[in-house]
Amino acid sequence: MRRPRGQERAITGNRQTSWAFADAYGSELAENAESAALDWARERARDAGVRPVSQGTGAALRLLAATVDAKAVAEIGTGTGVSGIHLLRGMRPDGVLTTVDLEPERQTFAREAFRTAGFAGNRARFIPGHALDVLPRLADGGYDLVFCDGARSEYPDYLGESLRLLRPGGLLCFEGVFAGGSTVDSGDRRLEVERLRELLRTVRESVDLLPSLLPVGDGLLCAVKRASGR
Repeated sequence: MRRPRGQERAITGNRQTSWAFADAYGSELAENAESAALDWARERARDAGVRPVSQGTGAALRLLAATVDAKAVAEIGTGTGVSGIHLLRGMRPDGVLTTVDLEPERQTFAREAFRTAGFAGNRARFIPGHALDVLPRLADGGYDLVFCDGARSEYPDYLGESLRLLRPGGLLCFEGVFAGGSTVDSGDRRLEVERLRELLRTVRESVDLLPSLLPVGDGLLCAVKRASGR
């Protein structure tokens, strides 16, 4: 049943207030973890017109990577390295981040940011290219966590590849699924928003995933890949 538009706007407003509080709280928790490397990477992102993950989202990614004791992580959307630094900080000391981005220049910034943050060069593998061309070349079941922060219109396509990449018990994360509140606005029919709704619906209905939606940043959709038969 569709809600009246006034009620829908009120609900959306309340949710946005809750999201803002949750992300602000996450930012406070992450404050001590911010560093010169992250500040530099955020500045490069602003210069390039790229929106990096928020501090709250970064803190969540670090926690999630540590929770699954991640040794191998795949990242779709390198950006300038902000999310990668958080992921690497949560991963095992011998873990390797495989990160994919269409823009090699951004990966150059990310490489410098990782170095400044104190990570050895062998902790990250940079692959330039379109994610949907690169992902099929990565190993089946070879990853503990897959983080998606690429083209929102391609998120449903990333889902299938990500499930193939994850080991049983691995964790899948999609950034930006709130789309500034647009995904709950029935009047917004933009392609990107419709594709996000498709992703949310597919993940919710999947018997292979155990999902949760974290109110940090612009919405972080997380799901654990169930072991077969559970």
